[in-house]
Amino acid sequence: MKPVPQPLAGVFFDLDGTLLDSARDMHDALTALCRELGIEVPRYEMVRETVSRGARAVLRCAVGNDEARIDAVMPRFLELYVATGMVNTHAFDGMNTVLDHLEARGVRWGVVSNKAGSLVALAMTKLGYDGRAAAVVGGDTLAKRKPDPDPVLHACALAGVEPGQCVYVGDDPRDVMAGRAAGLYTVAAGWGYLDGVDPQAWGPDAVSADPRQLGALLGLA
Repeated sequence: MKPVPQPLAGVFFDLDGTLLDSARDMHDALTALCRELGIEVPRYEMVRETVSRGARAVLRCAVGNDEARIDAVMPRFLELYVATGMVNTHAFDGMNTVLDHLEARGVRWGVVSNKAGSLVALAMTKLGYDGRAAAVVGGDTLAKRKPDPDPVLHACALAGVEPGQCVYVGDDPRDVMAGRAAGLYTVAAGWGYLDGVDPQAWGPDAVSADPRQLGALLGLA
């Protein structure tokens, strides 16, 4: 296995399915929307596996592949999502320990997500991370989104670290593609919303089964 860059300068995370488990609130918002529309509510397990692919993928679970209809209901879905207050969103078990150890070692960390920046900010504030992250990049921060490397490179610039001395962690192939193209060491989050896929197939530098294993990989244990 390829070694983690040393000295380690920065670690960046995807948000949903990597840093945070937000699936329950996304499903609650979709449930409320389906009831308003008078359509069947998809199973939670089905929705959970799509969350990392974004709101459009979540909506497809309920309304199918009609992109015009997805466009029409998207604003209301996002309103309902914000209305959940993200009360069920929480860090994955062990992730807070990883962040604490990174900070104790002076390693900068941040978030690079395809989620709208305003929603990323709400989630970061809710979890108390807003004053801790060295960089927060949302899907609308730049003109391009993952799998383009620009958002990852932008996060490195904001944090003041060299990409080659950093790690990017995510639970979707777009995360591995973006991190690799930006020159970072890539880790697939095996605890994320993988939809039964073996993340090794994405070609990451490493796969971690859980945040504790990630901490050991990063030399934080």
